[in-house]
Amino acid sequence: MNDQSGEAQWLERAMQGLGWAMAGTMSLAAIAYALDVPRRLALPLYTEQYLALILALTLGVAFLRYPLFRGWFRLIDLACALAGFGAAFYIALFYPQLVNELVYRPLDGKIISIIIAVLTIEAVRRATGWGLTAVVAGFMLYGLFGHLLPFGVSRAMLWDRLLIYVVADTNGMLGLPLMVAAIVVYTFILMGQVLQVSGGSAFFNDLAMAVVGRARGGAAKIAVVSSFLFGSVSGSAVANVVASGVVTIPMMKRSGYSPKFAAATESLASTGGQLAPPIMGAAAFLMAEFLQISYATVVLAAVIPTALYYFSIMLYVHVHATAQNLSIPEDVEIPRVRDVLKDGWHFILPFVILIGTLFWLNWRPELSALSAAGALAVLALVVPYRGFKPRLREVLGTIPATGFGVVEIIVISAAAGIVIGVLNLTGLSFSLTLQLVQLAAGNLFLLLIIAALVSVVLGMGMPTVGVYVLLASLIGPALVRAGIDPIAAHLFLLYFGMLSMITPPVALASFTAAAIAGSKPMETGFQAVKMGWVAYLIPFMIVFEPGLVMRSGWGEAAWNTAAAVAGIVFATGAIYGFLWRPLRIWERVALIVVGIVALLPVHVFAGTSHLPNALALVLGAGLLFYIRRPVAGVHDVGGAGERPIRGRSG
Repeated sequence: MNDQSGEAQWLERAMQGLGWAMAGTMSLAAIAYALDVPRRLALPLYTEQYLALILALTLGVAFLRYPLFRGWFRLIDLACALAGFGAAFYIALFYPQLVNELVYRPLDGKIISIIIAVLTIEAVRRATGWGLTAVVAGFMLYGLFGHLLPFGVSRAMLWDRLLIYVVADTNGMLGLPLMVAAIVVYTFILMGQVLQVSGGSAFFNDLAMAVVGRARGGAAKIAVVSSFLFGSVSGSAVANVVASGVVTIPMMKRSGYSPKFAAATESLASTGGQLAPPIMGAAAFLMAEFLQISYATVVLAAVIPTALYYFSIMLYVHVHATAQNLSIPEDVEIPRVRDVLKDGWHFILPFVILIGTLFWLNWRPELSALSAAGALAVLALVVPYRGFKPRLREVLGTIPATGFGVVEIIVISAAAGIVIGVLNLTGLSFSLTLQLVQLAAGNLFLLLIIAALVSVVLGMGMPTVGVYVLLASLIGPALVRAGIDPIAAHLFLLYFGMLSMITPPVALASFTAAAIAGSKPMETGFQAVKMGWVAYLIPFMIVFEPGLVMRSGWGEAAWNTAAAVAGIVFATGAIYGFLWRPLRIWERVALIVVGIVALLPVHVFAGTSHLPNALALVLGAGLLFYIRRPVAGVHDVGGAGERPIRGRSG
C-alpha cells in the first residue's frame, strides 16, 4: 500500500514537472513571437501555427493543472493532456499542408478536430465552470441540429465539416479571440506577474494609503485607489479582489465598516479595473480588433466612463464614512507620498515605458508590454522596495507562472472561437441581428434594455473576456445596425458584461470578496449593486451622449461630464439619505429627481435641447446650498440601512 502510495506521489510530481515545463515553454514561445524571432531567423511561420502551438501547450497544462482524478486515475488526466497537446501540435506542424486539404475533410483532420473540440470544451469546464461550457456546448449542438428546430435558421450540416471549420479555420478557434489572447494579452499578464513578484501590489497599497489614507473614511478609499491601480494591470476582477482584498478588507473592518460593506467596496473597485486606462483588460484589446481601430482610441473612449465609475464609488464611501464618522485606525501608519515614490520609483518607470512606446512610438502592444516587463524585472533585481528585493529565481519563475496564469483566458478565447465559428457557418449571427432589431420595433431604448438583460444573464458565472466576445458576436451587430456608434455599442456591452461580476445571483467578484470578509455572498452582491448604481446607468449614458466617449467636440464632452458628476452627487445623497447631514424625505425626493434628470439624456427622449439638464443642475445646486445649512431636529437617514451620527455636520 505504501509502495503504491509512493508511486502515486511520484506520478503526481512527474505530472507537475511536466506542467511547469509546458507552461514555461508556452511563455518562451510567446516572448519569442512578440520579439518577432521567427521573422528575424527567416523561418516561414503562419500565425495560425503559433496559435495552434499555444493551444497545444494550454490544453496540456489545463488537464495537468485542473485534475479531475486522484491516485493512479490521474493517468486519465495525463492522457487527456497528451492527447490535446498532440492533436493541436499536429496542426502547428502541418498547417501549411492542412490548410489546403481540410476542405476535403480528410481522416486526420476529422480525428484531430474531434479531439481538440471535445478536450477544449472540457478544459473550459475545468477552468471556468459550467456557465461558459453550457453556452459553447449549446452552440455546437445548434450547429449540428439547428435545422431541426422550429425556430432554427440553420441548414443541415455534416458533423465533420462543422468540427473541422470551428477547430482549424481562421473564423473559428484559430481566429481573432485566440490571436489577441495569445499574442497581446499574454505579455500584459507576464508584466502583471513580474509586478506581483517584485512587490508592486505593496507599492500600490502604500501609494493609495499615502494619497487618501488621511481622508475621511480612509480605509475604504485606500481600497478603491489601490484596486484601481492594480486592476488596470491585472485585468481580472477576481484576481484583483484576491490580491488587494486580503489587505484592504481587514483594514476596512478594523475601521468600523461592516463586512458586507467592505467586501462590496473591494469587489466594485476591483471590477472597474478591467476598464481602467491606460492598460485596461484583455477585452479592450479584443474591442480594438473587432472594430479595427487603434488601442489608443479605445483607451480614450473609456477615460470619462471610468472616471465616473470610480467617482461614484468614492462619493458613496465618503458619504457613508461621514454619516458613520469612520476613519482609519490610529495605529495604522500613513506614509507620505514623496517617501513612497522615493522608495518605489522603479515601479513607475516601466509604466512610463509602456505608455510612451504604446501611445507615442506606436509600438505593437505586445512589444510595449514586454519592454515594460523586462525593465521592471531588471529594476526589481537591483532596487529593493521597503527592504524587499526578489531573487533571480523568483523573477524567472514568472515565466512558467504566466503560462499557468493564461490557461483560463486561452481556453476561453478558444471556446469563443467555437461560438463565432458556429455563428458564421450557420448564419445565426445575421438572423439574430435582424430578429433583435425587429423585436425592438425601431425602439432603440427597448433594444438596449434587451441587450443589457442578455448581457447580465450570459455573464453570470463567466469571466468578462468570454462574456464580451459572446456579446460582441451575438448582440453587437444589432446595436450597430440600429444606428449606435460602434465604439459606444461595444463599450455598452463590455460594461454590462463586466457588471455581471458584481450582480447577483452569480457574482464572482462579490462572492470572492465576501469569502475574504466573512460576509454573506448574496447580501454582499446586493450591497455592491446599491453602491454601484451609477455603473448600471453609464452604459446607457454613453450611447446617447457621444461626448462621454470622446466621439464629439471637447465642449460637449466637458458639458456631459459636468452634468454626470453633478447628477451623481445629487442622486447618491438621495439614495443614502445623507449629505453633510441627514436628509428629510422631501429633500431626498427632490435630489433624486434632479439627479436623474441631470444624469440621463432627457433631451434625446423629449426631443428638446439641454434645457432640462441645465434646469436640473441649477435646482440641484440650490438644494445643496440649502442642505449645507445646519437644520435642527433631523436625526435619521431613514433608508441607508445604517444609523448616522446625529447632528453631525461636514
